[in-house]
Amino acid sequence: MNTRFALEPLGEDAFLLRFGSRIDAATNARVHECAGVLEQHRPSWLIEIVPAFATLAVQVDLSQLAHDETWRERVQAWLLAHAEGELSGATSAPATVHTLPVRYGGEFGPDLDAVARHAGLGPEEVIRRHCAARYQVGMLGFAAGFPYLIGLHESLITPRHATPRTEVMAGSVGIGGEQTGIYPRTGPGGWQIIGRTDARLFDVQREPPALLAAGDVVVFRAVDEYGKPLA
Repeated sequence: MNTRFALEPLGEDAFLLRFGSRIDAATNARVHECAGVLEQHRPSWLIEIVPAFATLAVQVDLSQLAHDETWRERVQAWLLAHAEGELSGATSAPATVHTLPVRYGGEFGPDLDAVARHAGLGPEEVIRRHCAARYQVGMLGFAAGFPYLIGLHESLITPRHATPRTEVMAGSVGIGGEQTGIYPRTGPGGWQIIGRTDARLFDVQREPPALLAAGDVVVFRAVDEYGKPLA
C-alpha cells in the first residue's frame, strides 16, 4: 500500500489521486509535478487532468476503454506507475512567474484598513508583507481564471466577510482566510479586498484564456493610482 498518496474512483469515468488533506505548498507542488508527468506521457484515453490543492483528478475516455473488462485495473496501474515516478525524483519545468501590479487601499482596496486592524499592523506594513511573498497558484476555481494563491504571510490571515458583497470589481485582490486571490471578473464575493490589478485574468479571445495556471508563481508589486511603482 502506498502511504504517500491514495488512488480513488471518481464517478464512472474518472479517478482521484489524493496526496494529502491540507492546503500546503509542498503537497500542492507534488500535485502539480505529478500533473506535469501525466501530461508529458498522456495517452489518448486520458481526457482531462485537473489539479487541486492536494488532489489530482483525471478523466478517461470510456469509448476507448470500456470494451476491455480490465480497463480500470490497467488505468489504475498506469496512474500509479507515473505517480510513483513523480515521487521518485522526476523533474518538472520551472514554474512560470507572473509579476502583477496592484493599487492598494482606497477605492481599489476598501478592506485594507480592516485587514490591518485585524493583524495589528499599519496599512503600509500589510502592503509590504503582501508584496514580499511569492505565491503559488494552488488551483483555479470559483470563477473562470480565479486563482487560489498559497503563501500568504500568517499575520495577514483574515476571515472572509460574514455577508458577501453583491459586486466585487474585476481585478480585485482579496484575502480569504489563509489565502489570497484575484477576482477575474466583476461579481459577488466575500473576500477582504485590499487592492486591484489591471491584469486581465481571463480573456476568451486569448489562448489559453486564463492568464494563470495551476502551479504558476505570482508576485505582487505595489503601484500608485497612475500605475507607477511605489518606493
